[in-house]
Amino acid sequence: MTLDFNFESIQSTEFGVGRENDNGQNFTLVPVDGSVQSALQDMARATWTALQDIVDDPQEYQPSEKYAAHEHLYIAADNSMASSLMDLHSAKNLPHNANVLSEPEELFCYFAKFAGPKGKRLTAVRRATQFKGVLKSRLVQFMTDALRLVEDRTFRLDNDFDMLIDSSYIHILRPSGFEFLGGLQEAIREAVPQNVAAIQKDMPFVDFSTIEAYAGSHTRAARHLASIRSQQETQNISSALLKKVCKTHGIELVVTKGVISIPSGHEMDFLDVLDRRMYQLELVEGSPERYKAGSRRKINS
Repeated sequence: MTLDFNFESIQSTEFGVGRENDNGQNFTLVPVDGSVQSALQDMARATWTALQDIVDDPQEYQPSEKYAAHEHLYIAADNSMASSLMDLHSAKNLPHNANVLSEPEELFCYFAKFAGPKGKRLTAVRRATQFKGVLKSRLVQFMTDALRLVEDRTFRLDNDFDMLIDSSYIHILRPSGFEFLGGLQEAIREAVPQNVAAIQKDMPFVDFSTIEAYAGSHTRAARHLASIRSQQETQNISSALLKKVCKTHGIELVVTKGVISIPSGHEMDFLDVLDRRMYQLELVEGSPERYKAGSRRKINS
């Protein structure tokens, strides 16, 4: 996968922060001098290098996966889970405020916007944990109206960003940062009814009411529903084969007039089946072994 931006032709660099207070979230640009702009460009380059060093062929982000601290993932710009970050990427004419860093407790991220020729743009975003600590330690100095690196370089940005955003994709280095900054935890829980309705339409022979109730208060189940809706084939699932797989893995079902319902205590196992996480091996004759995959990748023939 390539990045739709050329670091060698950067024409402008902007720095900004995301704040969250009683009025909600908002983004503000902060004037910075050339030294900070250069540091931000180095951070963005380091992020892309780190992504390439992990793997050249990244996997698409899936909400039900368990990821390591550093991965090379991507999510398409038109994916609903990318919407809030794509809004930041496309935002123009953000307000400027040189004094916005005076209240570091309100900061939840900082970002850089890079512009190149022919309208090419790149946005780099980082969760503000270390940056807030630096500000609280009063290591930032303001000279005139622009933020500058002090001579002993005690004002220190991070080494890289959590993600890079171009016109087509969000390139993710830290999945936890992407989930936090994209507000995915809350968004995925709120999307449970819509995700259930979409899956239910493809599988009218299953009563998902217990699943919906369970996922409303269990984030892991809500993540599975989001993954099943966006990543897995549900239109052509066979009722007979589904019941057979559930029986193989000891998942109880109640069938009434041809409609399958899932009793309490079996919700997650049933979702694991739909998300293709249950599998069985028989390497010793007569001794089948059942497993649940914490992470999985489809093997194409």
